[in-house]
Amino acid sequence: MSRVAGDSLVIRGGTAVLPTGQRRVDISVRHGVISAIGSEVHDDGDTVDARGLMVLPGVIDAHVHFNEPGRADWEGWEAGTRGAAAGGVTTVLEMPLNAHPPTTTVAAFDAKCAVASQKALVDFGLWGGMVPENLAELESLHHRGVVGFKAFMSNSGIDDFQRVPDGVLAIGLKTTARLNALVGVHAESHEMVERMGAELIAAGRTDRLAWCEARPPEAEVDAIRRLLVSARGAGRNVRVHVVHVSCAEGLAAVDAARSKGVAISAETCPHYLAFTAADFERIGPPLKCAPPIRDAATRDALWQEVLAGRVDLIGSDHSPCPAADKTRGNEDVWKAWGGIAGIQATLPVLMTEGVHARGLSFERIAHLTATAPAQLFGLYPRKGALAVGGDADLAIVDPEKQWTLDSKDLQTRSGICAYLGRRFTGKVVRTIVRGQTVFVDGQVIGRPGWGRLQKPQATR
Repeated sequence: MSRVAGDSLVIRGGTAVLPTGQRRVDISVRHGVISAIGSEVHDDGDTVDARGLMVLPGVIDAHVHFNEPGRADWEGWEAGTRGAAAGGVTTVLEMPLNAHPPTTTVAAFDAKCAVASQKALVDFGLWGGMVPENLAELESLHHRGVVGFKAFMSNSGIDDFQRVPDGVLAIGLKTTARLNALVGVHAESHEMVERMGAELIAAGRTDRLAWCEARPPEAEVDAIRRLLVSARGAGRNVRVHVVHVSCAEGLAAVDAARSKGVAISAETCPHYLAFTAADFERIGPPLKCAPPIRDAATRDALWQEVLAGRVDLIGSDHSPCPAADKTRGNEDVWKAWGGIAGIQATLPVLMTEGVHARGLSFERIAHLTATAPAQLFGLYPRKGALAVGGDADLAIVDPEKQWTLDSKDLQTRSGICAYLGRRFTGKVVRTIVRGQTVFVDGQVIGRPGWGRLQKPQATR
């Protein structure tokens, strides 16, 4: 495959995952927008030969942490979006922490947008934060164009981003309901995980599985139920989204509320679908996250929820840190930073563990990774589907390619990733953002500054 530039492009002969299903078609692109889809599209532009390949709408990763400004040495926008490009991700929605200052004010939003506009290789949207001291800022942030507000029900791990107690969350939800804004919630019971963690530390437990025991599935279920109590008092326009659900029990609580008319959605992450607690015991700090990696039975039950359609979307929760913040936890799990570098792994995991191991369809992959997040965050139909008039954001994959993630392929700044050495079936071979190739043949070729800020339709 050759590098593609210019204002006109045709992707020929690939099996495209369209809103109507899979179809072998040509896709014509003009000025960054899909201009035609069909058989033998005639165009004089550059050509990509996609025969034998699958053409998916580019991934919209709704959950990433790039930590810039303020903590750029943790990752930064350029390194983070290089990883996005390598993973078939064409739009990222970046969380308000762990940048410093966090995106809890309009000034912080503007500062982050300025940095991202200079450095991002792919398109981006910005989450705002909901913390106890910024409830008066929520409306201004909403009108500035945040895709939603992130709130923690347990400690975030960052001193400048405080959790919201239930009463504060209830007040914040009343404001966001009035704005018809979405609130994404880290749902783990603060009281439960603090108590259980303290008991395990007092008992001298420093082993890796102690982290898992301190944050059981019950902590997620308890927090989701309390979130729903706060939501019920916020009015009928309240919209809540539970991030990184790791267990079927949590999804059941979400589904039960949804069946009663609550506007609630939930995501899970590739690492909960790819790894088990036994892997965490073996790999250690690179796989530490919150909620933690679960046992094999919980992982398999989570897959059944995905296959049954009870997961709304999949986001990577890419949350890297300096290498030293991981390695310091090799002998004491409590000392390691909790976060997984996984932005490159979403499509490989879903193809390997989903398509090939469990019969997941490419149509479902397109929905979970592109269409559903575009719809939830107000970016559809310009983003999220292969359709005429939409942005030409595409992930072209070889579904049968067997490969191993090697350190030379890894884009994250720290060089630490739990997926290193993992064997996959299904590989991203080209990523296109608004008609421009940013990754091809194993090389990131996009340029910093190509990415554009994306706002929900209501605030554009």
